[in-house]
Amino acid sequence: MTLLQAPSSPTLTFHQYCTSQPKAGLYIAEKSFLQSPLSGSCFSSQRHVKPLNFSFTCSSLSSFTPKAASNGACAPSVSGQTAESEVLKALSQIIDPDFGTDIVSCGFVKDLVVDDNLGEVSFRLELTTPACPIKDMFEQRANEVVAELPWVKKVNVTMSAQPAKPIYAGQLPAGLQTISNIIAVSSCKGGVGKSTVAVNLAYTLADMGARVGIFDADVYGPSLPTMVSPENRILEMNAEKRTIIPTEYMGVKLVSFGFAGQGRAIMRGPMVSGVINQLLTTTEWGELDYLVIDMPPGTGDIQLTLCQVVSLTAAVIVTTPQKLAFIDVAKGVRMFSKLKVPCVAVVENMCHFDADGKRYYPFGRGSGSQVVQQFGIPHLFDLPIKPALSASGDSGVPEVVADPQGEVSRTFQELGVCVVQQCAKIRQQVSTAVSYDRSSKAIKVKVPDSDEEFYLHPATVRRNDRSAQSVDEWTGEQKLHYSDIPDDIEPEEIRPLGNYAVEITWPDGFNQIAPYDQLQMMERLVEVPQLTPA
Repeated sequence: MTLLQAPSSPTLTFHQYCTSQPKAGLYIAEKSFLQSPLSGSCFSSQRHVKPLNFSFTCSSLSSFTPKAASNGACAPSVSGQTAESEVLKALSQIIDPDFGTDIVSCGFVKDLVVDDNLGEVSFRLELTTPACPIKDMFEQRANEVVAELPWVKKVNVTMSAQPAKPIYAGQLPAGLQTISNIIAVSSCKGGVGKSTVAVNLAYTLADMGARVGIFDADVYGPSLPTMVSPENRILEMNAEKRTIIPTEYMGVKLVSFGFAGQGRAIMRGPMVSGVINQLLTTTEWGELDYLVIDMPPGTGDIQLTLCQVVSLTAAVIVTTPQKLAFIDVAKGVRMFSKLKVPCVAVVENMCHFDADGKRYYPFGRGSGSQVVQQFGIPHLFDLPIKPALSASGDSGVPEVVADPQGEVSRTFQELGVCVVQQCAKIRQQVSTAVSYDRSSKAIKVKVPDSDEEFYLHPATVRRNDRSAQSVDEWTGEQKLHYSDIPDDIEPEEIRPLGNYAVEITWPDGFNQIAPYDQLQMMERLVEVPQLTPA
């Protein structure tokens, strides 16, 4: 298959672009070491790396550069340094509920300025996502604890959020490198309301303040054109950049094959995978906090293509109460498990309805809870049978937009909070899973979803490389010999590679892919030497 060739006009519809080629198929960090920083679910501090590698880390208090304002008068009761210490001590009372760490230790406080003469304090709390569900609580508590200091007369707290910085930007196509989190909404079974959940979740996240996009990955039966009503219903192409310009509805960016002007696709599997790849990776998504992917049913080519092309942050599973739904959904959960994509929530749709003061379960009970129990997925959300929910999907206005205070909207708000918090936890775990401890000259490993922490000798990791450069793929003969690697070798850089591995750069220029499973099987350091600073 060949890529589409750019037409002569700078902007045209996606359909015009496609039909103009009737025979074509659609289709860095600096050299610094990871220091295993702490991080919270909503806040961030900067590290000395280029911005596309890691989305959020925390720094020590040395990152602060507070400056006490001075007008030439003497402080009435406290010195500038003492005042700053008191402010930081007061703020350290605020604990991130997800990680149990105070916001000062994690370096969440920025731009601290203390005027001890006037009794004024100002600072900024930096969030990794504007959709942080507890941002108002943090702002309120920060005002309260600082205002309680006897010499403080005025407190100015501002909230901010970092630009989108995916953890795995180096491995992503150009169009996806400014997206912080990619969420798959999947069921592996048709007709369970997966598109309804995907669309309403996306607009819930947008209402929470996040920058959101929706990608409809169902080429055979796209649902997005029915569920939303954008003014421009045809995708346009930027011929100069050879990119797709998404359409928008109520601030959410939208891409679907249904907006390509061709309706539903009639083509074989490899062609469909090419279409999905092109639509997803060549779209000008811009900076997004969350991209919600409405996955098609099944566990075939399209699903595997999506999971290989992008590094999915997490998945939300949709099911219905029937036993048959559970059987199909279980296949999808196992697929995500093999691909190391965490499933963070289960949504059981069409659970029940209320009539005559009673609650009825017309399709039985237990499918959602069975998924939670069998696969250890932490959160379960129930959606009732609501005529309004179905009608809103057909009308082109999502239910959370049409009735933001209703029962369904409240459930989606809880789901949105869950997704934000779980994604932040995953990002923190992945970004700190493998790091190099320069003081002990050992590689520290703490695999996500595991409480075990252990150390490996760098030379052991390098000697156990199983790539084609180290091992003959046909004969299994070891091409890399023990003596080829010096004992004092140290990694130059370690960065996450999806949710399953890290990529390690060595001084000889070799980039080693080290899966977590392989690291767990290597010989470990029993005693880690702690070097005494000179």
